[in-house]
Amino acid sequence: MGSSAPPPPPHRTAALAALGSEPFDLVVIGGGITGAGVAREAALAGYRTALLERDDFAAGTSSRSSRLVHGGVRYLEHGHLGLVFESSRERRLLLQLAPHLVRPLAFTWPVYGGARVPLWKVRAGLALYDALSLFRNVHPHQGLSAAEVHAQEPALTTHGLKGGARYWDAATNDTRLTLATALAARDAGAVIVNHAAVVGGVRSGGRLTGVLVHDRLGDQQLSVQARVVVNATGPWSDATAALTGESQGTQLLGSAGSHIAVPRNRVGNHEAVTMVSPLDGRVMFVLPAGAHTIIGTTERAARSGPDEIRATEAEITYLLQSVNGQFGDARLSRDDVISAWCGIRPLAAARAGAGNAGSASREHAVVHRADGLVSVTGGKLTTYRAMAADVLSHATRGVAATGAGLVSRRPPQDSASTPLPGGAFPYRETLLAEARATTRDAAVGEQLAQSYGAHWRRVWQYAEADALLGTRIVEQLPYVLAEVPHAVTHELACTLADVLVRRTHIAFETRDHGRAAARHIAPHMAAALQWSETTTAAALAAYDAEVTRLFAVDAV
Repeated sequence: MGSSAPPPPPHRTAALAALGSEPFDLVVIGGGITGAGVAREAALAGYRTALLERDDFAAGTSSRSSRLVHGGVRYLEHGHLGLVFESSRERRLLLQLAPHLVRPLAFTWPVYGGARVPLWKVRAGLALYDALSLFRNVHPHQGLSAAEVHAQEPALTTHGLKGGARYWDAATNDTRLTLATALAARDAGAVIVNHAAVVGGVRSGGRLTGVLVHDRLGDQQLSVQARVVVNATGPWSDATAALTGESQGTQLLGSAGSHIAVPRNRVGNHEAVTMVSPLDGRVMFVLPAGAHTIIGTTERAARSGPDEIRATEAEITYLLQSVNGQFGDARLSRDDVISAWCGIRPLAAARAGAGNAGSASREHAVVHRADGLVSVTGGKLTTYRAMAADVLSHATRGVAATGAGLVSRRPPQDSASTPLPGGAFPYRETLLAEARATTRDAAVGEQLAQSYGAHWRRVWQYAEADALLGTRIVEQLPYVLAEVPHAVTHELACTLADVLVRRTHIAFETRDHGRAAARHIAPHMAAALQWSETTTAAALAAYDAEVTRLFAVDAV
């Protein structure tokens, strides 16, 4: 916004000033789930840590997932048992650390005659799935007869139905899980800044000793010193490595996956359904998401960069036809699609082998460059905490090898036993009941409790001070205006997209992708951030451009 930009909020001023003060032990580039996890792990270990994100937290792949924390039942088929074991352990931990954001979800898996994955194989695989979780899943799987499958999910077609199974994983809000992890890093002492792009490296004696940062909102450049620089930029990993020094060569392979959201009443799924597409035998999911159903995912080689990747009409057709093949009365058409989005899975090249993207391992890889840059590629949302611990271990060993070593500045905390913000509450149902009663709107109360956990009253206090802020942003969706000033004041939101795409999911849940909502909340953002009329108009134009980039659909 240049020199005419409004003054930054106090938290941003303080964070930017801190970046240029004393050197950090670690600077983490990338505010997706992996980078946020590394920053939290490092800060909890007592290291002086900075987290830098070019756009907004979760603005890349971390906001375009299937919104699952899962053991990875699909990975069993490819023999990735170690990853399933690790994922099951991390799922169990996240259900405890963030019970508002990570919730048990039951899946029904119907099996039809002639399916690529026969009934015996489904049941054997789910028995192994339970074993790899050390039989500590939410509930053990159950074999189902055809009649029992129909009772669980009556909208499924019964023609050719042989039976099935019911098993458990967990659902999450991917953007808010990422944000909560970043805020947890800040609570543990890290300096976290969004809309701050790394544009180069700082070098001394052949080593990388820091980064150059461009504050995209204030249009200023900063030099940030660090003993270790961690590259956790996912699909941008190779480009980031090149920015900070010599290229490491190709460290990742991009696999694009698309999802669509449709009205849930058009599909009729009660809970989650794992299905094998009748078109090509691919395992995919039909997932409940409030009033909507999310269908996904596809898998193809990424032919464009992460900033340009979008769903295609062919993928939408594939997803619609796949679901119509097993939900016989759905008859979904293109007009039923509310939104479609695509993300790039950053598969580690070292783990991919010669197979295709579908069979490539989702395990992560950590690479050290000769000048000290530590890059992490691959991995999955579910295992982000374990990935972060591994990255920190590599980083500290790398510094120790130079004869120095990192020194913890405070007593370390264990990330496996420290709840994420809002996650410390005794009973989920009590939390939900209190929020419903206080807001006098069951849907709003549930949304606040599930998004903010024990901190939901911090949001609602804005509505108690101003009744207007207790009204919904969009009539059909349970988000209230109080979340706007809260997002600015407590959650580092700086743009309309920060609020409508990532602090809430309004952009995913409206056919205009939140454009009308943007005009509704713009005055409230302007008041919180001291925007002029000119700045507000520019913010609305920027929002329109961003959701066009995210939600437009490519012909091919």
